[in-house]
Amino acid sequence: MADPSNPADDETPDTQMARLILSLRSQGVTDPKVLNVIETTPRPVFTQELFRERAFEDSALPIACGQTISQPFVVGLMTQALKIDRRDRVLEIGTGSGYQTTILSRLARLVYTVERYRTLLRDAEARFKDLGLTNVITRFGDGGEGWPEQAPFDKIMVTAAAPDEPKALLKQLKPGGVLVAPVGKGSVQSLRRYTGDGQGGFVVEDLIEVRFVPLLDGVAREL
Repeated sequence: MADPSNPADDETPDTQMARLILSLRSQGVTDPKVLNVIETTPRPVFTQELFRERAFEDSALPIACGQTISQPFVVGLMTQALKIDRRDRVLEIGTGSGYQTTILSRLARLVYTVERYRTLLRDAEARFKDLGLTNVITRFGDGGEGWPEQAPFDKIMVTAAAPDEPKALLKQLKPGGVLVAPVGKGSVQSLRRYTGDGQGGFVVEDLIEVRFVPLLDGVAREL
């Protein structure tokens, strides 16, 4: 039965998505390509059944292995900050549910994504197959090490908080490339954009404060 105190209970999925897109616009996600991809990517597919009715909320939700599917606003802002071109090869650190990966895949030529939890990667790969994605390449491994065999990349997105400047990943960027990552050791981090200056250095911008799970070394041991 619908909860009369919650108007969203009476809304269709299309209406809920339209409301979400308006919310993202009001918060500064204005790139039409990014908004279109978010609008046409079925977020409920990437959520656990227990939280599926909340898939259109602008909030992070729990997934397996103690991880989360990021808040749509943060997904939109990070994607917009990368300034993806259709010809780009993008490296993603932290596949998670595969939601952000799917967003990236619909904007870039190729997406390479690394996940330290085998369970999460297996589930995400099944979703990619169901969605018919053919430009996503996955790897089970230590995200902090990146994917040096496939470097350099045009763009890199990190979906877990690096304690300090992610130097190993910055080395895998093309000159003039862009890396977006949460950086900081506490519970609140700074979402930071590094843009190559073409001379081996970077222009660094702090965008907003965010809360991400930490970027951990190695791969996870799962029972």
